[in-house]
Amino acid sequence: MARKSIEERLAQLDAQRKTLQARLTKDERARDTRRKVLLGALVLHRIEDGNAASADYLRDFIKRELPGFLTRETDKALFDDLIGSDKAAK
Repeated sequence: MARKSIEERLAQLDAQRKTLQARLTKDERARDTRRKVLLGALVLHRIEDGNAASADYLRDFIKRELPGFLTRETDKALFDDLIGSDKAAK
């Protein structure tokens, strides 16, 4: 059996590195998404079931900050119950 040349071995290692990097990137994205979902779930839980003071604080914060954070109308529509629609504000 012939030995692989150095160039072939480097190409194989480079392909393995790219595969591992892609897997790492995918895992990082999944972790980031899970963190966002859980944080959002906590905020919504506190708004719905929390004590009045923390629920009011969170509602006010979201109403003040979220419209400037969201850029797409479809995203804003998802939070219409928390921030109100542009049509209602006009």
